[in-house]
Amino acid sequence: MSRAILIYASLVAQSFAQQEQALTWPELKAKFEATNPTLKAAQDNIAESRAEEVTAFLRPNPDFGLTADGFQISRNQGVWRPLSGVFEVPTLSYLHERRHKRELRLQSAKETTDVTISQYADQERSMIFNLRNSFVQVLQAKAVLQNAKTNLEYWDRELRVNKDRWTAGDEAEVDYDRLVLQRVQFESDYETALVNLRTAKIALLQLLNDRTPIEKFDVTGAFEFSNQLRTLLEFRTIALANRPDLKAAQQSVVLAKTNYDLAVANGSTDPTFSIWFTHNASIANPFANNTMGSSVSIPLRIFDRNQGEKARTRIDIRRNERLKDAAEAQVFNDVDSAYVTVESTLNLLRPYKDKYLPLSVAVRDKVAFAYRNGGASLLDYLDAEKAYRDTQLAYINLVGSYLVAAAQMNMAVGQEVFE
Repeated sequence: MSRAILIYASLVAQSFAQQEQALTWPELKAKFEATNPTLKAAQDNIAESRAEEVTAFLRPNPDFGLTADGFQISRNQGVWRPLSGVFEVPTLSYLHERRHKRELRLQSAKETTDVTISQYADQERSMIFNLRNSFVQVLQAKAVLQNAKTNLEYWDRELRVNKDRWTAGDEAEVDYDRLVLQRVQFESDYETALVNLRTAKIALLQLLNDRTPIEKFDVTGAFEFSNQLRTLLEFRTIALANRPDLKAAQQSVVLAKTNYDLAVANGSTDPTFSIWFTHNASIANPFANNTMGSSVSIPLRIFDRNQGEKARTRIDIRRNERLKDAAEAQVFNDVDSAYVTVESTLNLLRPYKDKYLPLSVAVRDKVAFAYRNGGASLLDYLDAEKAYRDTQLAYINLVGSYLVAAAQMNMAVGQEVFE
């Protein structure tokens, strides 16, 4: 006997070990950020942009040249010494960049990285919204499944009671058969809810890039609504401070101004300094066998002063300022739309929870009691049961709509204001 108990306990332990713990929303979000391939690829964009900062701040490379002259190519008075008069001139030259071109290139590259980081945050914001929607869909599917299971169990109890009545001759056989046929609808609701739950889990696993079997994957969280709602002004203030797309638009204006300054600097003249060494006697000084020379080369920027790039970057400043205004308008639009949706859903949920849910239970139980005692018809009983089921399902769907609207508000303001 004790051995059988040990074997049973071992099997139970193995069964629990094979099942993964249900993930909460923070755990699910952390796993998503760590495993989603699209986010990983977007993070590489930031790394690439930082590498561009190194390239932008590099100094120009010096140039080294070697000139050989004085090679005799024909005889003169019968003498041919082709190498005796050859001399070499090694030259070193360097382009000097003026008007802080390197510093401006580095500043532009860093500001580009800042924009890339904000764009990544905005992409993550959108993907977290999709993840939250999938999370809510799983919770809603679980609630619908539990509701369908509860209804099926309730109806089975009712069938047992009515079978006893029919056996005792207190109920017509046709009425009992109609109650039995009604069970098909409950079974259908249960199977549909089961399929919807599996489908919702599959979608969530895809976002996580996870190959865990559906039976071993689950999430958990509160499937309910909060009756408290901040003011619209508070949500707008939070959004203006946190929306990454608005921040990226503001940073793009700063970047455009830096690029204009760089275009102006690139229109300036950069001299090239050169020095060289020769091992040959100077014509003016026959004793100067080892000599050095230097030169400065200054381009004459008469026709090309980078006019086109200056004009383009000046226009780009105006374009980005307009895009910033459009992004700010979009923030207000998103927040206002999400607020109206949340507020409208709450206006429906409050009476459902306080009035309609308890009323549907009371009506069903009273009609069921009346039917069992001959005070109500079968049609009244079935109508009351259907009204109860519809009310319960409508409430679950409303809670799901509220959670989706809350996720939409989180997305609109750029941070989680609804847990």
